[in-house]
Amino acid sequence: MKTAIVTDSASYLSAADVEKYHIHVVPITVIFGKQTYLENVEITSKQFYERMRTTPELPTTTQITLGQMQTTYDQLAAEGYDAVISIHLSSGITSFITNLESYLPNVTNIKVYPFDSLITAAGEGYMVLLAAKLIAEGYAPEQVLAQLTKIRETTGVYFVVDNLSHLVRTGRLSNASGLVGNLLRIKPVLTFQDGKIVAIQKERTMRRAYSAIKAKLAAAIQAADYPLRVTIETGNNPELQAEWTADLKASFPDLTIDEGEIGPVVGVHVGEGVMGLIWARDWEKWTV
Repeated sequence: MKTAIVTDSASYLSAADVEKYHIHVVPITVIFGKQTYLENVEITSKQFYERMRTTPELPTTTQITLGQMQTTYDQLAAEGYDAVISIHLSSGITSFITNLESYLPNVTNIKVYPFDSLITAAGEGYMVLLAAKLIAEGYAPEQVLAQLTKIRETTGVYFVVDNLSHLVRTGRLSNASGLVGNLLRIKPVLTFQDGKIVAIQKERTMRRAYSAIKAKLAAAIQAADYPLRVTIETGNNPELQAEWTADLKASFPDLTIDEGEIGPVVGVHVGEGVMGLIWARDWEKWTV
């Protein structure tokens, strides 16, 4: 069976990985006023954050259309693929995967296996890369889905936003009520629970928030009986990302550490300056 891997642009895979592992990425749309842009096709992360800073209208996003997905699946069927593993961003922050699952009976020319990552960014990306690795090793789609569930269970994510107002504005923070009054005075540590973004603790500074997140990573490393991989994510703050990277490399010399970016679609919700760590069992060293 010839199986393709499809994901959305919120997995923020590098162009090199997309090419190397033959991954098909469907872009999500970002909207400024009446102008629409396909993420990482018509607007880069740098352009997005610059525009977010300098224009009065705040950006929004719109879901990938089912027409876009149908076109993608049709193209893959025409290329001789029999099946698709379609991995997408969390159902806790968008109804897209639910809508896709409802639509799939209409897709009759190729077998589609949808998978809810329950996360975004590198966490979603890890799952995509693991799926590509396992398909290349000859595993069947059903076997790959079982392994995706396992890596999803090992995934941890903690992040801190520079400005909470975007998450409140877009309605993506599940427990915002206790935080809104302190918007400017705190740096809340956030995570994903059941696919939804929730605040779990409040810190006064970015440095203290980082210390709290680093402690959670240390605990995860201590508890894991498998190799972990961590990605240091940022929304256009490369200097602080470099600081975090240097510190983690010094503290955890055996840890595989990547750097990633939070692009436009997620940036709409978390804003410029967001920093975070995402980790999981290392997909590259994965054995079934």
